[in-house]
Amino acid sequence: MSQTGSKSPFEYTGGNLALDFVNTVENRNNERRLEMVTDYGRLLEWARGERFMLPQVLNRLERWAREDPAQTLSALRRAIRLREALHATFAAVVEERTIPVESMDVLNAAVREAGGHERLTGSKGILMWEWIEPEHHLDSMLWPVARAAAQLLTSSELEFVRCCASNSCRWLFLDKTKNHRRRWCEMKTCGNRDKARRYYRRQKTG
Repeated sequence: MSQTGSKSPFEYTGGNLALDFVNTVENRNNERRLEMVTDYGRLLEWARGERFMLPQVLNRLERWAREDPAQTLSALRRAIRLREALHATFAAVVEERTIPVESMDVLNAAVREAGGHERLTGSKGILMWEWIEPEHHLDSMLWPVARAAAQLLTSSELEFVRCCASNSCRWLFLDKTKNHRRRWCEMKTCGNRDKARRYYRRQKTG
């Protein structure tokens, strides 16, 4: 199940945990659509690359997944359902459309689930949130994702969520640049491809 030793297919250019999760599909809106979370192992690989869960927790989830294939498949389906709901939600925000009710229902259910597995902890007057036994839940990597989505949707940063200008990409990202004029999920990929296409067109017409 582990992808150890192979190049990760994932990129973390969204600037937000929830947006990075949405971006685990390439070419979402055309015939070249590529699903990157093809199995539970890939879901764990994405979480490892994002580094928001302890390695020992992910190792425990990997072992448990081997022992319970039915629950593993169910967790994977919940992950994909949440991801698609997040995409529909944030895409509607970017395009200034009404957020689909079904997507909000899925997100709210995930937020409630996450809230049931966290508690305040700390010492010396410093408090922080802590996840309760995430290694016992195959979909526990979705808890921080749901919370990150809810926080972004209710924050002033929401107006800076963007969609990649490349029609063949359309990944979402949080524009943290000083002038908020970022156009590409990543300049070295989508930005450079667009520059190359425009150069080719100029040469051809010239």
